[in-house]
Amino acid sequence: MVLASRRAFMAAAAAFLAAGRAIAAALKVPAPGPSDTCPVCGMFVAKYPEWVATLVFADGKVAHFDGAKCHFKFILDMARFDPAHRRDDVRTMAVTEYYNLDKVETFAAVYVVGSDVLGPMGHELVPFASATDAEDFRKDHGGKLVRSAAAVDWKFLIGLDEGRF
Repeated sequence: MVLASRRAFMAAAAAFLAAGRAIAAALKVPAPGPSDTCPVCGMFVAKYPEWVATLVFADGKVAHFDGAKCHFKFILDMARFDPAHRRDDVRTMAVTEYYNLDKVETFAAVYVVGSDVLGPMGHELVPFASATDAEDFRKDHGGKLVRSAAAVDWKFLIGLDEGRF
């Protein structure tokens, strides 16, 4: 199951990157409202604007997450968290870049895990717009670089939940 999910995720990542090459580094996505909750963990999202990740569907529905970790869990098992939508229905996937708080394309971001910076749900994938920014952060805060979102699978996310990186 993990292998099939990873293959599907990598295919989605490649397709999304190919379709999104013309998108600017900073994306415009709707901000979460005070009652918006993460569809994965149930946390109120607007309380953590520096961690928000967002998915916008073709039908206009928007899903907000309290961090990239829940965002990836949703993407990897969309049928579980939102049976009404498929990956093909997604128009925009964005995470909040750590330094300037811009929204950047989920699959274009570079991540650091295992740092001394924790998100709302503990250990988190910390997103960056560039590998240089991620490496600078890593030098200051520790952790490991994750250069490709395609490297993120369920095993990786469970390890992150358990403090294993």
